[in-house]
Amino acid sequence: MEKSRPFRPGPADTGWLTLAALAFAGLDVTLYVFGEPTSGWAGPAAGVTLQVLLDLSLILLLRFPRLVAGLIVAGGLLMLASDLLSPGLLVPERQLTLMTVPTITPVVLSQLARLIDRRTLLWLTAILAVCASRPWDAHWNTTPFGLLSTALPTTLSLYFEARRQLLRSLRDRAERAEREQHLLAERARAEERRKLAEEMHDVVTHRLSLMVLHAGALGVVSADEAVRASAEDIRREGALALDELRDLVGVLRDGANAEPPALSEGRADDPATLVAESASVGIPAELIVHGDAGRISPTVARTAYRVVQEALTNVRKHAPRSSATVELRYHEDGLDVAVENTRAGAAPDPALAGSGSGAGLAGLRHRVELIGGRFEAGPRTGGGYRVDAILPAYVPTAEGDR
Repeated sequence: MEKSRPFRPGPADTGWLTLAALAFAGLDVTLYVFGEPTSGWAGPAAGVTLQVLLDLSLILLLRFPRLVAGLIVAGGLLMLASDLLSPGLLVPERQLTLMTVPTITPVVLSQLARLIDRRTLLWLTAILAVCASRPWDAHWNTTPFGLLSTALPTTLSLYFEARRQLLRSLRDRAERAEREQHLLAERARAEERRKLAEEMHDVVTHRLSLMVLHAGALGVVSADEAVRASAEDIRREGALALDELRDLVGVLRDGANAEPPALSEGRADDPATLVAESASVGIPAELIVHGDAGRISPTVARTAYRVVQEALTNVRKHAPRSSATVELRYHEDGLDVAVENTRAGAAPDPALAGSGSGAGLAGLRHRVELIGGRFEAGPRTGGGYRVDAILPAYVPTAEGDR
């Protein structure tokens, strides 16, 4: 059985209980003014004083429920003792029906169902019901109304409290079922993603491998130096494409058990080559590196390389005669990449600016987010553009980085 949550009262609960305490205190004073006073050594106001004090204790009910319940039971026992041993001391001899127990009793019992355990509440109700109904001296104006002022509030409060907990339990179960359904859908999507990754890996890798092999063979058999250089470029770019495909497929497969790889020296994905290429085509670029690459995985390094490559390509397309700055900041948690350029010094070439698919930055964002990073791009204040990428240090893949 699901355990019920503890009741946490709010300001509204305190407010209406305070109003109820003042209302019942006013009611008891009114009954004293227009009714019959008590008699005996305690004075004519002894009964109304006890009633008003018990009424005002309702203000403390939310913070001290057991204390208030004890005061109500003590008041009921005192009124019973007065009726049996010293008639008129606390309850007028010609008593009203509501005076057989403290007038605030129904309100206290109706609230205790949310504040104390059920067994204690039933014991309190039984004691007050005996005090109110006087079963040994039953009368039509005491016994029925005494039970109505004690047993009925407890019964109704227990019913509504059980109903409230049942509705809460059903709502929690519905929310849990919705979350489970969402997780099942995510699992199904992940499974479909793995299948697509496997198909992509098999088909594209086969074609790229053939391209690399043909380029390598062409470089060996050709006597033309330019052809051999072009074939080597094709072979190298094809090999890099195979590495990137392996990384992306590994991320899609979401391998969780891959070990962090050791870095290989002399990787081709060095942003410094991109900076040098940019300067060679008329876009001065500065490379600033903070920290050491450490154990940044090849998947992350190649993603950073693509961010810098795409950003500098956009500078050449859309901001001719500008300058660019590439900043790489390595730290324990990963790598921060920032590429920014100044305002363009000339109008972009329409043919060059209109080339490409127009989805370069969107593709970069998707690629960065795919490995768990964050990507931002937008205009700089005062002109120019800035691209930022925050990348993790290591991305586990099912293929493993090699």
